[in-house]
Amino acid sequence: MLKDLDPLLHSQLRLGVISLLMSVDSADFTWLKEKTNSTAGNLSVQIDKLSEAGYITVEKSFKGKKPLTTCKITKAGIKAFEEYVAALKQYISK
Repeated sequence: MLKDLDPLLHSQLRLGVISLLMSVDSADFTWLKEKTNSTAGNLSVQIDKLSEAGYITVEKSFKGKKPLTTCKITKAGIKAFEEYVAALKQYISK
């Protein structure tokens, strides 16, 4: 029987954010926006959803006078991503 895919990660943008965060210690909002080629509004909404699920942490601060939002993947996020990838592999191998 095929495993269900995590609906939270089955969104292209959220999966992109999690994938990027898997490869770095942390990332700022601007970098994620550039890498995912998304709009600021859409990215903000998706980051909120990932944060609410406990997949990422979000830290808001200032760099000089500019706001700085930094995201970091959590242990729960790493586990969810690894399970998502394993489930996808199961789909491919069937």
